[in-house]
Order: sequence, then structure tokens, then C-alpha cells
Amino acid sequence: MTENPTFNFTSARADFPILSTKVRGKPLSYLDNGATAQKPSVVIEAIERYYRAENSNIHRGVHYLSEQATNAYESARGKVADFIGVSDPDEVIFVRGATEGINLVAHGFVETLLEEGDEILITHMEHHANIVPWQIAAEKTGAMLKVVPVLDNGTLDLEAYAALLSEKTKLVSIVHVSNALGTINPVKDLIDQAHARGIPVLLDACQSVPHMAVSVAELDCDFFVFSGHKLFGPTGIGVLWGKRALLERFPPYQSGGDMIEQVDFEGTTYKGIPGKFEAGTPHIEGVIGLAAAIDYVNGLDRSAALAHEHALLVDATEKLSAVDNLRIIGTAAEKASILSFVIEGVHPHDIGTFLDADGVAIRAGHHCTQPLLKRFGVPATARASFAFYNNFEDVDRLVQAVVKMQRFFG
Repeated sequence: MTENPTFNFTSARADFPILSTKVRGKPLSYLDNGATAQKPSVVIEAIERYYRAENSNIHRGVHYLSEQATNAYESARGKVADFIGVSDPDEVIFVRGATEGINLVAHGFVETLLEEGDEILITHMEHHANIVPWQIAAEKTGAMLKVVPVLDNGTLDLEAYAALLSEKTKLVSIVHVSNALGTINPVKDLIDQAHARGIPVLLDACQSVPHMAVSVAELDCDFFVFSGHKLFGPTGIGVLWGKRALLERFPPYQSGGDMIEQVDFEGTTYKGIPGKFEAGTPHIEGVIGLAAAIDYVNGLDRSAALAHEHALLVDATEKLSAVDNLRIIGTAAEKASILSFVIEGVHPHDIGTFLDADGVAIRAGHHCTQPLLKRFGVPATARASFAFYNNFEDVDRLVQAVVKMQRFFG
């Protein structure tokens, strides 16, 4: 196949210095974007610029460097709000990643909203980060965890979802795009059904935000999380957005400096949002790097980039489907940039190791979705995941390495 003429692949790829890496003398085909995406030069330079010219703690400082760092940090909050389509930047909470964001919401529900006999509804395709916090919340409160099943093609059982919603349901927490299957869930419809019963919804957007424009205002979810490192930004930074009325009900998730109004031995008062949830010195350079990543992504023709990624996924799916004894896990009609597969008689870790020898980087394992893979009868899969800087040569090198591996294992 040829490159999409409406998307300047060559220019985009040149923005990512690590993609020129040679692996054992061979060009790198980086197909592990679902785990973490690579960083464009503008992100790396923004972080370096902070340390060279702005390094200081934020907020209370009155000197020049502190003012510069504070302005950069707080302007990033507004940039995130615009990026996800919300009007109130104070509803944007900076956290270490989506995992911490979900844990913060779970802590808030434990402290304020969950009681014995309540139900929390998740799906069978959730990442462990959207399972374990709710298990702990249920254990602490006597609530119950309910799970929407997944059909054989990797889509949600929508009839079961509707049936599981009840007056006992206090929260729905769902993934937008499955990190193990690539399935794009019909989240707007799922949110509307929950809201018809007055049930708030948390949306895990880690795998959707890097690949498509997502508007919180249009979806009307109540909480929204994503991680910076999957959005071509730094590791260790992420975003929790929540509706003000809900966030204001929650007590602080952590305590310490900068989340207080007044401390006395007789008692302490706390800031409102967002400060109440950002205790201590934050990941300042991470926030600045995330803002640079958002600027970079906003500069792309996102619809053309998405079309390019989809063409890569279709090409890889067609070519790998023709390989003997290879089974694709997750065959939904609506998918985004993720292709998981198993090969009869070969462990996925061996697949990943063999492909690495040819410079092809994929992920092998359970992808933090052990219940989901158990449902499909496999302990692990090999997963190729695409970004806009990949090309059809990467797809061909993936397929060629898989065929070569099969011959090697006989």
C-alpha cells in the first residue's frame, strides 16, 4: 500500500528523534504505542527549556523564576481544558497518570457516596487500573462490583449493559478504547443510558485521546482520565477531569503542602479545586511537557492522521490474517490502532523477543487485562499498536518477521 497523500508522514516521523534508532543494525519499527508513545522534539525541548530557564517551585514564590514556572504550569491547565472541550480549567486535576486519577475518584466515592449494597458497574475489557481500585472500594464499603460481559468479537454485550443498570448502580466506569483489543466502545450511548437513571460515568480515555478528537462536553461524562505518556508527552503525568459538583464533594486524596488554606494544630482548612487534589510539589516539567505535546497534536491534521492509522491497522490485519495458525484477538468492526494476536504453539513472549531481533518493537503479555484474556482463553497476546508516525514499511516488517519466526519454530 502507499502512504496517504493527505498526511505528511515523512515530516511527522522526522519530529521524533528516537525513530532513527538502529536495533542491531536494523531500522526500528516502533509498534508499542499502546504502552507508551514516543516524544517529538518540541516536547523534549520544552522540558529542557524549563530546566535551563524556568526551574523553580510554583505558586507561592514571588521571584521571577517562580512566576515563569507558575505561569507555564497554570496555562497548561487551560490548554488541557481546551483540548478535551471543557470550559472550566479548575476542573482539570494534574495527577501522575490515569491510574492515580481513577484511584482519586474511587477514594472520593468511598468517602462520600458508596454504601453497603450499592453497585459499581465496569466491563470485562477494563485495564487493571479500572478494576482493582473499584474492588478495593467495594471491599471497604460493602458495595458490589458488576461486570458487563464481552462478546466473541471483542465488543460489549450492550443488552447486558442495559440490564445491569439499576437503582443500586452508583457509578459506571468504562474504557473508551480497549488497550488489549482496540475496540472502540459506543460510549456516548452508554453514558446517556446511565444518565437517564441519574448514574455518573467515569471514562478511561487513555487509548482514545492520542488517536481521535474527544470532546468531554459532547460525551457529557462525569469524570475523564488520560495519561500524558500515551499522548506523546512525558511519563508520570496525567489528567483527571471531573464535574465541579462531584469533585467538590470529595475530601482531599493526599495531604501536605499547597493543598491547604490555613493550617493550625486545632484544625486545617483546604483549598477548593483543583488545589485540594494537588498536594506537594507537582510534576512541573511533566505538565509543561504535556502542554507541548498538546500543542504538537493540535498542529496535526487529526482526521488525516487517524485515517492514516486506520489504513495501517487494516493493512496489518489483512496481512496477518493470512498467516497460518495466527489468531487475531478482537475483531470488532470499530477499532483503533491496536492489533493483538496469538500463534499456535508459540508463546507471545517468544514472538516479541524474536521480532525484536529484526528491530520490530511490539508488546507481549497480558496488557494489564488478565480477566479479558482469560475470557478469550489465552494467558497473553502479542500486540502491535500504531501511531501516525508509523508507515506501511513498519507493517511489512512486522509481517515478514512473524513469517520468519514461524519458519524458525517450524
